[in-house]
Amino acid sequence: MNLVVCFKEIPVADYLVERIVREWDDVEIVNVGQDRIAGALLEADYFCGHAKVPVDWDKIVSQGRLRWIQSSAAGMDWCLVPSVINSEIAITTASGVLADQVAEHTLGLVISWMRNLPVFLNEQHNKLTPDFRQFIRRPTRDLTNATVGIVGFGGVGRRLSQVLAPFKTRIIATDLFPESKPPHVAELWVADKLDDLLNQSDVVILCLPLNSATKNLFDKSKFKQMRKDALFVNVARGQLVVTSDLVDALESDLIAGAVMDVTSPEPLPSASPLWDFANVIITPHVAGQFHRRFDNVVDIFIENIKRYKKGEKLINYLTPEGKKSGFPLRNAGYPLWIDYK
Repeated sequence: MNLVVCFKEIPVADYLVERIVREWDDVEIVNVGQDRIAGALLEADYFCGHAKVPVDWDKIVSQGRLRWIQSSAAGMDWCLVPSVINSEIAITTASGVLADQVAEHTLGLVISWMRNLPVFLNEQHNKLTPDFRQFIRRPTRDLTNATVGIVGFGGVGRRLSQVLAPFKTRIIATDLFPESKPPHVAELWVADKLDDLLNQSDVVILCLPLNSATKNLFDKSKFKQMRKDALFVNVARGQLVVTSDLVDALESDLIAGAVMDVTSPEPLPSASPLWDFANVIITPHVAGQFHRRFDNVVDIFIENIKRYKKGEKLINYLTPEGKKSGFPLRNAGYPLWIDYK
């Protein structure tokens, strides 16, 4: 039996492979970068990682060899094609592994926009601005006491609610499976109440997985439901949003502004009009960056290896419904890493 590991463009660091070997010494490790992952998966019994290149998943499923995927990413759109969803392949995700980092980055984006920091920084450093180093006050807004709507209340959404709570925010959220509402959250609604969330929120934050139901969910109709003074935030997946409709919403003042760590397409072309709005902040998909990212992925994998060998329930396991949704379900009978850690 072999275990294919692949986290990024180059092979996995030796010390991480050694950690896995110490826990699972009866499998052969095949350590590859993204340039070899598509071929390696055709001969894999187990896989830990994230394929960022096209993979023939239909052929892999038809071979019946691959038994388990431990993803190194939280988003699962990279492998959850219909054949995989309907297969017997066990899938566990890295949901929650980077929740702290994404929540921290989101908070930074929102506060930067609210307090008008990009304008002040530009006036400090750009000698071509009319107000270069003139120490001019500009309008600012408050996150404190704002109503924040979180769309998608999984690992990131829950962690984000904890980070926002000390700002005396009123937090409301929607989720496909609205389970176990924390006391600091005012309302946790079913996904069908999204428009109610949009009507009430000063800040709307997308924390949804990308799947067939959520792709292009935020179009012109959704932006029309938002308040004209509301901030739109996307730290999930760019394809949740119809980019042209977001541009139209900004141009027509349907919303007050936007901050985003993800775009569609990605990377965002330099000619995109999104770059030109003064009320938009864009970062290049770095919310999940963390110097121990893959150490943490190996942490959850090793814990799952122990459970797998004992026949115990795996952490962040995707039930059949979870495979369709693209994320591990709370109260589905399997532990979640965000609770376990």
